[in-house]
Amino acid sequence: MELPKPDPQRLAKKEQTAQALLAELPSGTVLYAEEDLIAYQCDGVSAYRQTPMAVVLPGSTGEVSRAMKILHELQIPVVPWGAGTGLSGGALPLADGVTIVLARMNKILEIDYENRCAVLEPGVTNLRISEAVRHKDFYYAPDPSSQIACSIGGNVAENSGGVHCLKYGVTTNNLLGLEVVLADGEVMRVGGKGMDDAAYDLMGVLTGSEGLLAIVTEVTVRLLRKPELARAMLAVFDSVEGSGQAVADIIAGGMVPAGMEIMDKLAIEATEEYAQSGYPVGAEAILLVEFDGPESEVEYLLGKTGEVLRKAGATEIRVSSSEEERLKLWAGRKAAFPAMGRISPDYYCMDGTIPRAALPRVLGEIRRLSDKYGLRVANVFHAGDGNLHPLVLYDSNKPGELEKAEDMGTEILKLCVDVGGVLTGEHGVGVEKRDLMSYQFGENDLDAMQRVKCSFDADSLLNPGKMFPTLHRCAELGKMHVHGGKLLFPDIERF
Repeated sequence: MELPKPDPQRLAKKEQTAQALLAELPSGTVLYAEEDLIAYQCDGVSAYRQTPMAVVLPGSTGEVSRAMKILHELQIPVVPWGAGTGLSGGALPLADGVTIVLARMNKILEIDYENRCAVLEPGVTNLRISEAVRHKDFYYAPDPSSQIACSIGGNVAENSGGVHCLKYGVTTNNLLGLEVVLADGEVMRVGGKGMDDAAYDLMGVLTGSEGLLAIVTEVTVRLLRKPELARAMLAVFDSVEGSGQAVADIIAGGMVPAGMEIMDKLAIEATEEYAQSGYPVGAEAILLVEFDGPESEVEYLLGKTGEVLRKAGATEIRVSSSEEERLKLWAGRKAAFPAMGRISPDYYCMDGTIPRAALPRVLGEIRRLSDKYGLRVANVFHAGDGNLHPLVLYDSNKPGELEKAEDMGTEILKLCVDVGGVLTGEHGVGVEKRDLMSYQFGENDLDAMQRVKCSFDADSLLNPGKMFPTLHRCAELGKMHVHGGKLLFPDIERF
């Protein structure tokens, strides 16, 4: 079979871009040989891949700035990349663009216990922050399941949460300051160690912007004191809907746990085989609840919550009696995603958020959709704030199964919006949910978002093709429509 011939224009553009970057950046910083680019073809969403024109591996803010100035002058699109663990295709490369990977910028620059904060480069992994301050009884609250690998820069880009976000908030609630590089290479700082409430909340705008507005090069995070006591409880239910109702009852009763997570039967079985956390195999659902704080408060809340759980139909309740037991209970939940590899060749991880009161209805509808499409679904999610993560199991080797999984995922996300929720809780929009944005937002809403984008990046060079189903050229009145990645992703491939 004759292989397709490389596009001469693309090759010339690639060579010009690479040489311009090589002339200004240190040796080893720029990759452009095809064999060196394979590792950067996709993020954690592996259904699609695309090879970038080149990759830049900067080691400092100055190198990011120099690279951006060159690429802005050449009008080359840029995709920022953290650790590659994203789950919405937000870091999917562009065939005619350059990917800037922040992994080498992985230093903890300062730990300031007096002001309870840490200053970090964007490549520092989430878990490493807490590990660095544990000996002083401090920690960093947001704890995504991928915290062992995901970077703080990526957490800022996606406004990541975690199992303890119910009480302590997501990334935006734990940030104090950012240093970013804009599309033209300008370096800008917002916030800092002190309170910064004056004028526009630019840090709030940048957090969760998915690399469309700027590239994060430094992060100042809030550190918290380790609570006096933390205890977890596991409640067993004979239906997923019953566990969802228990969540609503706990919040209605005035309790705010540090974390509250639900796993259904399929997730329990896969996780227990993988992590051996002592989960009850055969149970239809479990609810994990954790309280932390002063010992007297924790003991009171555990007792009160136990009463609510029994009234809600819990058939068994266990409470951790040691720190080791508490961590073991959470280890299973945090291993839920990789555990799916034991029961399915592939899975499609969804991310939508709903009002807590809608949990029973939505879980029932997901079960109906599972029957409709003939695909199994394992449910694991942050129940306390209604952030769902249904894992649609499929086999990409079977023709049509990926398409069925995607269609089912679309129905789940529309269901989330229909009950008063939103398309994403922490994974972002990326390319996965881009064409669903108009299902949640009206044209005026999307136009307002696009105007913010234009104010930071008038030439639409930062992560184009992501988030917006209809792109507005900043300097023109006309619109260009992007669907299925066919305009800005001409070479996109499926695995």
